Amino acid sequence: MNATAAATTPATTRRGSNLPRVGDYNQVVVLEAIRRNVEGLSRVEIAGLTGLSPQTVSNICRRLLEIGLVEEAGKRVVGPGKPRTLLRLAPRGRFAVGVHLDPALMTFVVLDLVGRPVARSVKPLRPGLGPEQVLGEVAQEVAALVAASGVDLSRIVGLGVAAPGPVDATTGTLMRPPNLPGWDRVAIRDMLAEATGLSVLLDKDVVAAVVAELWSGAIGGPGSAVFFYIGTGVGAGLVLHGEVHRGTSGNAGEMGHLITGPDGPPCSCGQRGCVGEVCSPRTVVETARRRGIDALDAALDATAAGEDADHRDVVGDALGRLCALAAEGNPVALELLEDMATRFAKSAVDVVNLLDINQVVFGGPLWEHLAPVFLRVVPEIVRAQAVASTIHPITVRGTSVGADVAAVGAACLVLDQAFSPRSATLLVTQ
Repeated sequence: MNATAAATTPATTRRGSNLPRVGDYNQVVVLEAIRRNVEGLSRVEIAGLTGLSPQTVSNICRRLLEIGLVEEAGKRVVGPGKPRTLLRLAPRGRFAVGVHLDPALMTFVVLDLVGRPVARSVKPLRPGLGPEQVLGEVAQEVAALVAASGVDLSRIVGLGVAAPGPVDATTGTLMRPPNLPGWDRVAIRDMLAEATGLSVLLDKDVVAAVVAELWSGAIGGPGSAVFFYIGTGVGAGLVLHGEVHRGTSGNAGEMGHLITGPDGPPCSCGQRGCVGEVCSPRTVVETARRRGIDALDAALDATAAGEDADHRDVVGDALGRLCALAAEGNPVALELLEDMATRFAKSAVDVVNLLDINQVVFGGPLWEHLAPVFLRVVPEIVRAQAVASTIHPITVRGTSVGADVAAVGAACLVLDQAFSPRSATLLVTQ
């Protein structure tokens, strides 16, 4: 972002206070302003964006340079006088580790301070292992990945874990997620903190995904967005007025029981047409096979061999084959995927109208397969049925982060907690 653009968008940057008692808050306000402007900001521009005095900004910038969180990024000539020194985040100033516990796979990443992965690994979550065994493997892999990355352990801010909900974020406990049988009241935060020696955060995978979008800048300013996550299950993450909305217990976004129509297989809640059941990848590929497409043969073979038919490798591969058939013009495959997209569009419209959302984002490990059909079907339905579409534009897009959005988001949770200002922490008015 250039200096002119930065100066004309002050609403995207929080305001600080010149009172000494809020020095730590001011530091992260300045850091956030610098992070949002990847080309760098001068101290004068930082003062203008944050409302802090030039002396306060100078002191904070000196401290950030000393501790290695920012670095000088050249000079910029602005009118008469000497050029202004630009500051930007120092990518290797700090790092965070992220882990995504999917019912099939565990994805691990190490992120630098600007949110770029510097190391990545994937391991299967083997069926039949208990939580203690799985978390033991997680701790071992985290240690191995950090060692392989070459990152000094003292620069690791912490470890973020993204898992299917529901979670008790206050205690760091996983609370009987439907797609992880046997994981009832598992104290993930405390167990991994003890095993790794790192500070640990636990949150829902959909929350982690939307935090990744925020940290990357893809969801910017004071806008609102919904992130639909499509993996083994489906869920939604919410951003309202530029901040993640977690709800009373941290479990907002459980949208699996939104009704998309009167038909479909019966859901565990007793209704039909629930988006989480009728649009789950497992249901879609099973329906495809019943209609004469052999996309689920591998899953049936795995089941016969005693494996879990919900294993994402199996169902994901089957869904990928179904999407390939649709791209080749198979009418049944195309009909099934268009129906799935239409039902998701119905759910998106419900959320957009309820919360006055201006951005709809799709992502997750299976999104790449679904993107061509979804991006053709969903935007038209959303824009046609959203009540406020004549007042403000509504963007429908895929994630900017990629298939690892939940793991990346888990690491971003750590960076976000450490280096982003919180309105709930300190209310500062202009």
